[in-house]
Amino acid sequence: MDERDLMHLRRSLELARAARAGGHHPFGSLVVAAGGGLLAEAANTVGIDGPTGHAETNVVRAVARVHAATLRSATLYTSTEPCAMCAGAIYWSGIGRVVYALGEDALHAMTGDDPANPTMALPCREVFGRGQRPMVVEGPALVEEARAVHEGFWR
Repeated sequence: MDERDLMHLRRSLELARAARAGGHHPFGSLVVAAGGGLLAEAANTVGIDGPTGHAETNVVRAVARVHAATLRSATLYTSTEPCAMCAGAIYWSGIGRVVYALGEDALHAMTGDDPANPTMALPCREVFGRGQRPMVVEGPALVEEARAVHEGFWR
């Protein structure tokens, strides 16, 4: 992980803060091409789009329509480790690399049994590891910055 990765992770945290400010769950994601160009970014929209409106699924839908041929060399940056549903969507989109800030375990420690986040406690590496192609996963990183986005939101 390098400074460019950290810059993109911080952007995902900005998107998460914006989602929270807009009344949504505090999650944000973006997809960046191998050359560094932004392909798409998205925030959580569960309040509008229902339970599949996670930031990662939103950004995957946006990039898969337009950039499908280049996704294997692209990176998805996300404020929190992808859940099992999002990991599946990322895998099926063809994206080759995921970098995340806050781990699912750390998020669960903050949310506990909050019904708004019924986590499956299934690390994305396990989901990707069941696939037929390799996935690069890096994280957690910027944990304290990522944790701050969630403080006071859950429960």
